[in-house]
Amino acid sequence: MIIAQSAAVSIGFVLDAIFGDPDFKLHPIRLIGYLISFLEKVMRRIFTKNERFGGAVMAICVLIICGGVPFAILFFAYRLNYFFGIAIESVICYFMLAAKSLKQAGMSVYKPLKNGDVDGARKSVSMIVGRDTESLDDIGITKAAVETVAENTSDGVIAPLIYMAIGGGVLGCIYKAINTMDSMVGYKNDRYINFGRFAAKLDDIANYIPSRISAYLMIFASKIMGYNSRNAYRIFKRDSRNHASPNSAQTESVVAGALEIQLAGDAYYFGKLYKKPFIGDGIKPIKYDNIADSIKLMYMTSVISAVLFVGLKVAVGVVYGI
Repeated sequence: MIIAQSAAVSIGFVLDAIFGDPDFKLHPIRLIGYLISFLEKVMRRIFTKNERFGGAVMAICVLIICGGVPFAILFFAYRLNYFFGIAIESVICYFMLAAKSLKQAGMSVYKPLKNGDVDGARKSVSMIVGRDTESLDDIGITKAAVETVAENTSDGVIAPLIYMAIGGGVLGCIYKAINTMDSMVGYKNDRYINFGRFAAKLDDIANYIPSRISAYLMIFASKIMGYNSRNAYRIFKRDSRNHASPNSAQTESVVAGALEIQLAGDAYYFGKLYKKPFIGDGIKPIKYDNIADSIKLMYMTSVISAVLFVGLKVAVGVVYGI
């Protein structure tokens, strides 16, 4: 099974690199989103006086379903035929990864900026960030895009690879369910401060180790690619806690250090100003090429991670004969 899962993760990684994330209504991540929306409505009706407990029950139900369904599918697929099982698990792993989608999101901002179309870039960046973008200039747009690529390198690519290397497509689905719940209900606003608390904490826990592994692997990637790896490590050690989330600034700080730029700082969300510390020193001015640089770092980190995690899994399988 270890060799089968290793093959599935490898094939899934290659499929994502070639084709990117397919956009259709029955995409597993969309189905997870539909499930979360449905269960949120149900739990809010049942637990009208205890939103926090209702949110926890919702999260547990989502995890059981998102783990149970792929487990059942793979169980029967492997029983039917070993190679058919690998094929199905490869597709599941493919759906859990978002490296090419992250590249496409970054490039959708980079290209209009390169062509001097600030309004077009602003429109594109508004599709991938949660902050208000109406007043962002070209520097603010670039920062937002770089931060998105940097942060999502971990939870969009490296963390899924880690969990799939450990538990195949099933654990990958469970992780993405946690990640999707956080993106849908993990807000600190009036609607979700209580209901989404359990999901948000679960996401913090699930990403705690992967985000730090991602940061160290990205430092290594920056060394290979000729960026300032020493500064990447220095800024990582100094600024990796400069975020409300315990995990978001891990890879952001590495990118800021490697590219010698300054990220983060104050931002508007829903018309309200949020004071946020800076990440990095701003040795160099921010320019649109930094978006392409962050994408290169994301890809190199992803390749290193895939080779490392799959290699370790195969080694375990060989040593223990499983």
